[in-house]
Amino acid sequence: MKLTKEQALNIKEQQSQSYKTKRVTAPDLEKILYEAIPLLDHGFIRVIDYMGDDSSIVQAARVSYGKGTKKVSTDSGLIKYLMRHWHSTPFEMCEIKYHVKLPIFIARQWIRHRTANVNEYSARYSILDKEFYLPSPENLAAQSTINRQGRGNVLEGERAEKVLSLLKNDAQQTYDNYELMLNERFDGSIIDENDVGLARELARMNLTLNTYTQWYWKTDLLNLMNFLRLRADKHAQYEIRTYADAMLETLKKWVPITYEAFMDYRVGGTEVSAKGKIIIKKLIDGDKIDYEKSGLSKREWNELMESFDMKSHIIK
Repeated sequence: MKLTKEQALNIKEQQSQSYKTKRVTAPDLEKILYEAIPLLDHGFIRVIDYMGDDSSIVQAARVSYGKGTKKVSTDSGLIKYLMRHWHSTPFEMCEIKYHVKLPIFIARQWIRHRTANVNEYSARYSILDKEFYLPSPENLAAQSTINRQGRGNVLEGERAEKVLSLLKNDAQQTYDNYELMLNERFDGSIIDENDVGLARELARMNLTLNTYTQWYWKTDLLNLMNFLRLRADKHAQYEIRTYADAMLETLKKWVPITYEAFMDYRVGGTEVSAKGKIIIKKLIDGDKIDYEKSGLSKREWNELMESFDMKSHIIK
């Protein structure tokens, strides 16, 4: 990822600002405020603003005056209790705002999380940057044979080169046509002084989905964790997972106690059905378990066994 001189200067100016406040702040998050964290080939994520910290969650839970309690251990115990028992509203009292640069096809996947405030770069008003996402060779994979929305084996040799060439050439060609229709290049120069360009809101429809867009994305802590629980998961698409992983690090710097509880109970934990509990209890008691009589589907059974790392019980 390369920032323009103007962007780099803007970030330095933002980071040089200093304000007095009576509100709580997160020292570790303050250190990276406005910083562009590079992702993929041209993308990034930046924390632009936030409200609250771990103590704000405690304060909301107790509806008390002041900054939670003076004992971190007490705050930690309460936050873990809230996380463990799905008491969610105290986490809604904290908010965070990100500036994200990402490929359009990932933005369309991301926007399915409809619990945030979003303002996207307008291609009706401005010309999109001449930047496209091209997967690195290790992330260029065939369609999975067992998962309709996942990847299989990595492409190699001539096949990989052909696919990358198609992606690159298509993106370049459609952007060249985009400029021709606009009669204007992305640097602002006019192509033909005697020509009238097509409206930007129409010309944009020709662009490929790997073109980069940008937005401001603001959400509360609860919905951020809901997003991360799905998108930082190993089953999530690689491209959106890279953004989620970076956001996990910002979560750690912002609300470290909540982060620890989140990683323990949401990311590292697992949900078990009533039938699943019976099976696990039988295993603990040393009883023989029978998949055929479990009442679970093959998929449910295997997911349960995988959750508890019981690979020998997985049904092929």
